[in-house]
Amino acid sequence: MSVNSVPQGYHTVTPWIISRDTVRLIAFLREAFGAEELSCLTGEDGSVQHAEVRIGDSVVMMFDARPEWPATPGFLRLYVDDADAVHRRAVAAGGTSVTGVTHLFFGDRVGRVRDPLGNLYWIHTRVEEVGPEEMERRLGDPEFIKAMEYVQSADFFPGRD
Repeated sequence: MSVNSVPQGYHTVTPWIISRDTVRLIAFLREAFGAEELSCLTGEDGSVQHAEVRIGDSVVMMFDARPEWPATPGFLRLYVDDADAVHRRAVAAGGTSVTGVTHLFFGDRVGRVRDPLGNLYWIHTRVEEVGPEEMERRLGDPEFIKAMEYVQSADFFPGRD
């Protein structure tokens, strides 16, 4: 009998988030992105040793950081059907808008949200297919230049030196 090298329901790359409060993170992911909790295993001390959620067709794994570890925020890109609606929902769930949803030169509408634990989410919706020539033209278009300047000027971690 042959065995798939990638388990059913997983993809080639599966992100890990190391969190200071995995239970709170799961609650945020559920409310903001409709995540489905697949597992949450705790140790004797009550810390989360391993948890998994499914967002859309992807699994995200997570666990609680040890107290002596430095902060290691995750940076995740999510493709969704409606970036504007999901961005609003993530903010309503307790996230902070880093950039509003913006139409960028490569054909996506993109907004960014930081969750209450410091992880960042790029929320994308592909709204058009843009070929290389059009993309090149747009790189000189003042509207798209302004949009890129806006998203590139975002301070992911305000208040840090």
